[in-house]
This record gives sequence, C-alpha cells and structure tokens, in this order.
Amino acid sequence: MTSTADPAAGTPRPVSWTVSARDDTGPIVVSALRASWAPLAKQAVVTALIVAAAASSTLLPWLVVTDASSMWAGVVLALVGLVGAAAMARWPRAARAELIVPALDFLAVGLLRFGTGDSRSVFLAVVVLPVIWIAAWPGRRNIVLPLVGVGATLLVPFVLAPTRPETSELVRLVFALVVYAATAAVTNELARQAGLRLDQAQRRRRVAESEIDRAALVQRSLLPTTTAGLPADVRAFGVCIPARTVGGDFYDWFPTADGAAFILGDVMGKGVGAGMIAAAVRSVVRSTVDEADPAVAVRRAAAGLATGASDLTSGQFTTCFHVRVDAGGRARWVDAGHGLTVLRRADGAVRPMRSGHLPIGVGADWSSETTDLEPGDMVISVSDGVLDLFGGDLDALDRFEDWVTRHPDPQRLVDDVATLADQVDHPDDVTVLCVAYRP
Repeated sequence: MTSTADPAAGTPRPVSWTVSARDDTGPIVVSALRASWAPLAKQAVVTALIVAAAASSTLLPWLVVTDASSMWAGVVLALVGLVGAAAMARWPRAARAELIVPALDFLAVGLLRFGTGDSRSVFLAVVVLPVIWIAAWPGRRNIVLPLVGVGATLLVPFVLAPTRPETSELVRLVFALVVYAATAAVTNELARQAGLRLDQAQRRRRVAESEIDRAALVQRSLLPTTTAGLPADVRAFGVCIPARTVGGDFYDWFPTADGAAFILGDVMGKGVGAGMIAAAVRSVVRSTVDEADPAVAVRRAAAGLATGASDLTSGQFTTCFHVRVDAGGRARWVDAGHGLTVLRRADGAVRPMRSGHLPIGVGADWSSETTDLEPGDMVISVSDGVLDLFGGDLDALDRFEDWVTRHPDPQRLVDDVATLADQVDHPDDVTVLCVAYRP
C-alpha cells in the first residue's frame, strides 16, 4: 500500500494501493489439463501393449497366431480407442464418452486373445488395464462395468467360433471373472479412500486460505492510509509488498505531541506467524506516543514480546528502525539491528543511519541518537527484500544508495521501488518508508 499526503494543501491525497497478488488458479488449470490428457496417456499404454503383442506374435516363431485377422482387428480397435482418447484431450467435452475407450479395449483384448491361441494366449493380462481404468472412477457401479467388460473379453472366442466349452474351461473363466472383479473392487475402494482424503485436504486448504485472507486483510488495515495529523513540514510515503499473502514487514507513522513518529520493521520469516509479531510490535510502539525517546518504544516492544529464558534460542527476532521528528527538524532515532536506513541530504549526499544495537528478541538495551534534518532531507528505510531488487549480494546496499542519490523526489522513489518489485519475483517482503522534511 502506498500512502501520500500534500501538506501544502492541508488535505490528504487519494490513497493508492499497491497490491501483491499471485495467481492461485495455476494449480487448478494444471489439474484440468492433466485430467483432459489422462485418457490419452492411459490408452497409449494399452495400445502400445496390444500392438507389441500382435507384432511379436507375428515375428516370433514360438508365439502362436491362430487367427491373424482377429488379432489385427484387435489392433485396429485399440488404435480407434487411441484416436478417441486424443479427441478427448483436444476437446474436453468429449470426455463424457470416455467409457467408450476402455469398452473398445475389452473387445480388442478379446480379439487379440482369440487370434493368438485363445485359452493358450499369453496376452489376456492386458485386460487388467481397462479394468483399473474404469474401477478407479467413483461409484460402486464402476465395479460391475469392468466385470461386464472382462466377461465380454472372455466370451469373444465363443461368439467368433461357437463351441461347447469344457467344464474345466468354464471353471477357469469363472475364476478369471472373480479375480478381475476382486481387482476392480480393491481399485475402486482405494480410489474412494483417496478421494475422501483429497476432499478433506481441500476443505482444510480452503479453511486455511480463508484464515490467511482474513489475516492479510487485518495486516493491510494496520498500515497507515493517510498522513492527516502529521506536521505540515513532514511528508511520509510507504509501500509494503509481501512475498506471500501475509508478510513479516510493516511500517507505520503517527502524530506525536511535538511532531511525528515513524517505524519500519522486519520480522524474521514470512507468513501468519511473522505477521502476528509485526502487528504486536506496531501496537506496542504506538502505545508509546507520549514518549519523546524512540528507544523507550523499542524497549517496551522487546518486553512485550519476551517469553522467558527461551527467547535467545527461539530464533525469532525483529529488526526495526524507529525515528521521531519534531517540527524543527530534530530527528531522534534508534536502530534495532536493522542497518538498512539512509539519510539523503538535499544535495544528494547519502550516509547510513545505523548503530550497533541488536534486534528485538536478541538485544536487551537500546539508546537513541539525534540527527538534525535540513529542508529537502529524506530518511529512507527499507527491508532486506529491497536489496534483493538490487542484486542481493554484498554490494546491493551500495547500489541502492547510489540509486537513492538519483531520486530526489520521495514519491517517485517509493513508486520506483514498487515498480521494481512488480517486475521480478521477489522471495522476500519488499517494504520502503520514506520521510521527507520540507521537500
């Protein structure tokens, strides 16, 4: 969010929002594409096996070919199924007729089996693929459909060459039906359980996303939207673009008895946890509005976040820069392990504003320093995510300071940082706070 105000006019400018959004429809689109191509992938495997079976039976002398026309008719049916699956991939609406493809496979395997020795054929096992294909669909009826398909596969030889089957052959066929029915039942149950787990995971995800959206809304509402109430000689500009929906960076400003207070903080980490700590630090600092020393605000924030002896080992800390500017341009500031704040003089000279103090959650004591601002001076504080926009290496801070030298206008400076952040995929939150004295 970017906030500005025109002190000369005495009224705040319209607030403009910089929204960092990611396209959450990507996984849905990918899943839809995979679903549309799934029949083609399945049928390609079945077709490849049937073609390989027919080719090997033709070329290898120890494999029997009892009816070449039936065998190749099975290959043709498999290829027709492959064309149908390709059509479904090209036109997703055609997927409503997906059942036709495995139905063709059952007949194709039956013809292949009849043409390669009937009961002596070694290729009946191919029928398990369309069985699993149908049984994996939801619904108990999809156990019966593969059973009917297997029955059709086994009955193809009796249709093409009617004979009186022997008792042993009937027993073998019934046993095969039972085995494939069991395969379909197990596959259908596993698919059902997987679907239930997927539904539960999706429900949990929706709940989590809803909570994160609410947290992001709360976090955005904590950022200042106007500079109304600040001294006329002070203008403030800020932008915060989180790497995720909820970030650990924050900035704030508020009027004090003799001027205004400004803070930029960076909580280690990202996500809801970091956002909660950022909100806590902001609230405690705001509660010290009557304190003239910004170091007092940092000490109270540290006390408010302290949880005991485990603080130093918890790995959670917050760096921040807090400055209070009075109407005469006297700036009292404290740097709690942040080290990413610079003072840009009106003549373009840039010098750092940092100290040796430790971050909140690590350090135990902080003291403030004083800097006198001249008309046209700017205090610019950024989070480490901004340095990623300038290379992210050891020289990134120097490049950023050179960049600040060429940006005398505070509004343009903040807007250009936001533009840089929108042009690249930044892994960390990008936050800038610019305080201009009599610009």
